Amino acid sequence: MYLLTCMFMLIIIMVSVGFFTLLERKVLSYMQVRKGPNKVGHSGLLQPFSDGLKLFFKENIFPLNSNYLIYYLCPVFSLIQSLFMWCLFPYYINCVSFMFGFIFFLCCSSLGVYSLIICGWASNSVYSILGCLRSVSQAISYEVSISLILFMYFFLLNSYNLADYYFFQTDIWFIFFSLPMFFCWLSCCMAETNRSPFDFSEGESELVSGFNIEYGASGFAFLFISEYSSIIFMSMLTTLVFLGGDYYSLLFYFKIIMLCFFFIWVRCSLPRYRYDKLMYLAWKSYLPVSLNYLFFFLFIKSLIFYHFFL
Repeated sequence: MYLLTCMFMLIIIMVSVGFFTLLERKVLSYMQVRKGPNKVGHSGLLQPFSDGLKLFFKENIFPLNSNYLIYYLCPVFSLIQSLFMWCLFPYYINCVSFMFGFIFFLCCSSLGVYSLIICGWASNSVYSILGCLRSVSQAISYEVSISLILFMYFFLLNSYNLADYYFFQTDIWFIFFSLPMFFCWLSCCMAETNRSPFDFSEGESELVSGFNIEYGASGFAFLFISEYSSIIFMSMLTTLVFLGGDYYSLLFYFKIIMLCFFFIWVRCSLPRYRYDKLMYLAWKSYLPVSLNYLFFFLFIKSLIFYHFFL
């Protein structure tokens, strides 16, 4: 039963990635005062399936100087890594309860750096190497802030289990007493998933397409699916940690859709950040704020402990 549930979830994630790309193209087009995809199916509803079929049936080409085996295995590794994180999804029934869910998430998300390094290195292209170096330094920098933000709530809840976040937010959502952390978390999520305004790994204006410049056909499709499934997962995690986490209700999924829309909205509205400012933001803004809030949460925890146990 667990296996069937996981397989069903993976199919749903694939379909949701397809429709997320359609949503992104529609929102981008309407914000730029044009129509967007509207030919395949009713109002372009079948466009994601058409694009997927086109990508998977295209001929695979590879650069002559590339490391052939690693070049082809890397997108598959990237896809497996992004889908592996979805094991943490807290089911209401048939729940595989992860007692150390957040530690598992940090381990899986840190593995994404390796796929970026290998993708950039395997094709032996100058542009892809530049993209992978920038994205690796960016991902490592922002993982520090993400880890600190998550550990704050561990100190408050004394639990790594994702399912516990719903029980602790029945009276008040965590966003109401840690609003600055919510905005820091959103920025870190955009940097972690390589989205605008922090899309330095792809940097279309100066690096053509960054680390995946040499990838086409199925390789590009795998990288594309892994990026968008990571965005949906980070939206789900944000809802779980900050916005109530009522994963058995329909409202939970509307919150995820709104956060996915926020990712697209930021892409439409903001230009790409400068690289030195990105690093400055991580180490001199988010890190001190996260550390201060960590001590604040420890203070609250000590007050609770003093009140109930002494």
